[in-house]
Amino acid sequence: MADGARLTTVEDVREDGSFLFTATNSFDMEEEVIVVPCDDEVAADGGAPVDGEGGVAAWINRCTHEAQRFDTGRGVPMRDGEIICPKHGSMFNACSGECDNGEAAGTTLPDVDVTVEDGDVFLVDEDYTFEHEGGIDDGDDGPSSTSHVGF
Repeated sequence: MADGARLTTVEDVREDGSFLFTATNSFDMEEEVIVVPCDDEVAADGGAPVDGEGGVAAWINRCTHEAQRFDTGRGVPMRDGEIICPKHGSMFNACSGECDNGEAAGTTLPDVDVTVEDGDVFLVDEDYTFEHEGGIDDGDDGPSSTSHVGF
């Protein structure tokens, strides 16, 4: 069995298009991480390909150009195996994290190590500790956006 927090399944990532979770990094700061489908035979350090069924890769949830979040709570915008920055349109290879166009050209997304075992995706990066599913703000217990507080 993999050592690390179970995040989701490859099937769910492929069906939903992505998976967003929050983790604490080695500097005790919360980071949003995205898990996306990856179809390369051998993915980058952040990838975990699965023979015959595709795989996944995990990246910090922000563009290298202006720290724009890819997933703002509605899933990661993707096309043809590339993650699309919603602000300027730079496109990052979902398996390698590399960008060769737009404002972020020549940069690579910071990866987060995940592995796949029996179809389950596990966080195995020693620099990150799983906190919760969803974005950073999804974990607090404050009022929701539907709160009807009057003043």
